[in-house]
Amino acid sequence: MDPVQNPYAPGAGQRPPELAGRDEQLAHIDVVLERIARGRPERSIILTGLRGVGKTVLLNAMRGAAVRAGWGTGKLEARPDQGLRRPLGAALHMAVRELGHPDSTSVLSTLKAFVERDSPRTAKAHERWNPGILAPMTTGRADSGDIEIDLVELLSDVASLAADRGKGVGVFIDEMQDLGPDDVSALCAAVHELGQQRLPLVVVGAGLPHLPAVLSAAKSYSERLFSYQRIDKLGRAAADLALVAPAEEEDVAWSADALDAMYEVTGGYPYFVQAYGKVVWDVAPSSPITGDDVRVAEPEAEAELAVGFFGSRYERATPAEREYLRAMADADPDAQGAVSSAEVARLLDRKPQSLSPSRDALLKKGLVYSGERGRVAFTVPHFGRYLRSQG
Repeated sequence: MDPVQNPYAPGAGQRPPELAGRDEQLAHIDVVLERIARGRPERSIILTGLRGVGKTVLLNAMRGAAVRAGWGTGKLEARPDQGLRRPLGAALHMAVRELGHPDSTSVLSTLKAFVERDSPRTAKAHERWNPGILAPMTTGRADSGDIEIDLVELLSDVASLAADRGKGVGVFIDEMQDLGPDDVSALCAAVHELGQQRLPLVVVGAGLPHLPAVLSAAKSYSERLFSYQRIDKLGRAAADLALVAPAEEEDVAWSADALDAMYEVTGGYPYFVQAYGKVVWDVAPSSPITGDDVRVAEPEAEAELAVGFFGSRYERATPAEREYLRAMADADPDAQGAVSSAEVARLLDRKPQSLSPSRDALLKKGLVYSGERGRVAFTVPHFGRYLRSQG
């Protein structure tokens, strides 16, 4: 069929043409926004799940809901090699601009002081933060150097500004598990304090499945501070809808056996649904798309995933780390989830302590995660199957 009309979008963070299976989360954010705007107590939101389940897409959709509600919003992507001040400052600058409050100068001055607090005194002009804020940098507010104190003061000022407009502020954080321990602790403390003051601010974070453990290690009360929502693969009906609805817009149908075959090869994971859907569309000669079309497209789809989705991650690992990854795949041939670190060591005929450097490096690279002590799992669905297919 015509590849120009192909409706499927297997890109990183790209919204699919049909955001299927996420109605519950989208309805929840609407309720949260309205309750907070009315001064009612509500928790911030944490989205967790493996890579490829659509966390970033859902995060962006929730931000869109906040924008439609007239809120000021800002988004940032956490990185393990970067502190929170500068990216959060840029996100909050956007949020203040969206609010359009005529008396925002003092808040912008505080925002500028918050970000510049960590800039080296010897930094040249072009090395300093330059967001286009013309307001002079204030002193004595959000510039103590203690990230917890400064963050509480800054977010209180920004949320109070929003309250004057009868709106709120939404901070959306992707890859939240990559925040440093001090930044996580400060963010939890700030959300806790603003909640007690009933100030209209919500944090929506997205991250890997061990993000709740990261938050709990920072502040014990984080378990009660956030509403945790596990984002998983799509059920059969939602996976079918993600394929059928976009095709119908182009007057193309999927046969029942084609949908059966697609769910079997994709497992319902949203990224795989889009990746396979795109290839199957291109190889199918006409409508309706059949099970035979899926089987013809499968080798090409698997080859594309092997290079772009799996291979790019595998190439980041050293030889010793790859050996560890392959042992994980062998320890869990049925892809049931986490495997024991001791079992990985047994398969490699090594002592568990000798494998700690490889394990720790894989954790830092985001290729595996540890949701419980002594066990590890892949952050990417079907990664074990890919490793076993490589021999």
